Amino acid sequence: MKVYDILKVKDNPVIVEVLVADKEGVEVPGLELLKEKSQDAATEKHVPYVEEKEDGYLVKVGKETAHPMTAEHYIQMIEICVGEFLYRKYLKPGEAPEAYFKVPKGESVCAREYCNIHGLWSN
Repeated sequence: MKVYDILKVKDNPVIVEVLVADKEGVEVPGLELLKEKSQDAATEKHVPYVEEKEDGYLVKVGKETAHPMTAEHYIQMIEICVGEFLYRKYLKPGEAPEAYFKVPKGESVCAREYCNIHGLWSN
């Protein structure tokens, strides 16, 4: 495992994040590593799309068609990594599947999101 890996408790809806990892490749019993998906195979859009703004970044889930945000199927969180800093916003059903991060610009920028049904996605 490495820092920022996200794991799911087997047979349970709980997800956890690795904050400190001394070694890569370590497994924790009862937890499974969530692999980031980056190509959208479903009819809904899952790949996070990053728009650079004057004073930060806007991350949308679904570039042309917004991801559903119903009680049964929604984006639970969106995060952006700018350089070595990680920023996260938690979402609820009914909210827009997007997050605005007013943060300093960085040379490397990536985004991830977690869908309660389809898992972890990155751009």
